[in-house]
Amino acid sequence: MKIYMNGKLVPEKQARVSVFDHGLLYGDGVFEGIRSYNGRVFMLDEHVARLYRSARAIALEIPMTPEGIKRAVLRTCHANKCNNGYVRLVVTRGVGTLGLNPYLCKKPQIIIIAADIQLYPRELYKKGLDIVTVGTMRNQPEALNPSIKSLNYLNNVLAKIEAINAGVMEAIMLNPQGFVSEATGDNLFIIRNGELLTPPTEAGILEGITRNVVMALARDMGITVREKMMSRYDIYTSDEMFLTGTAAEVIPVVRVDRRVIGDGNPGPQTMALLKSFKDFAGSSGTPIHA
Repeated sequence: MKIYMNGKLVPEKQARVSVFDHGLLYGDGVFEGIRSYNGRVFMLDEHVARLYRSARAIALEIPMTPEGIKRAVLRTCHANKCNNGYVRLVVTRGVGTLGLNPYLCKKPQIIIIAADIQLYPRELYKKGLDIVTVGTMRNQPEALNPSIKSLNYLNNVLAKIEAINAGVMEAIMLNPQGFVSEATGDNLFIIRNGELLTPPTEAGILEGITRNVVMALARDMGITVREKMMSRYDIYTSDEMFLTGTAAEVIPVVRVDRRVIGDGNPGPQTMALLKSFKDFAGSSGTPIHA
């Protein structure tokens, strides 16, 4: 495997990060997870735009233009024959001191990894997930805005630990007010009385790119889409439920906290949206082999 590091493609074993990099020491940096389908990178413009918004929010100056970043992503995918895979695009603050001062980090570091990924077993897309609500709350937006896709994912990791300890693969996180926020790495949707509902950004979510694609596809299918603050009661009494994310795509949920969602099977609208997303993702994007 070849890893892109600061303008060069290097063998995996030579891809090294300094122990003084603030990305390692403090989670000081930003990232994007991107998918490739059928030789095309999906929603590349949107991912790169969000990367730059995240960087601006933490006063991190990316030492490349957005167009340069896009070319580097395509180059890395091409070098690794990543026609159907996952791209991790990372920008760290760079090498600094053991102190917090980010302005002592002189040169941000750009890393791109293109590889295979399988977040959930394929059969779960037909059977659906069993998930739980966990006690680890989503970060306060005033402390760390969830719109910033930063390298500090400890909040999500702690929630994932709770999920695994409960014997499931995913969990719902609540915000400090007790409303449903998101899963540990995915956005959350329910279908109720024919409407598609999802928490708004003010619930403490990362506004996912897959989330926005699914909302647009749903509207094209004639489904009413609303952003709504939701309690666990709304989840428990929904007709259908699913999660969305770059790696997860669209995956049904059939049980939450031992409550059966709908009839306990992936619902028809969920499966229709999954198919619509697959069709759209498989036929759009930026060509790797330009």
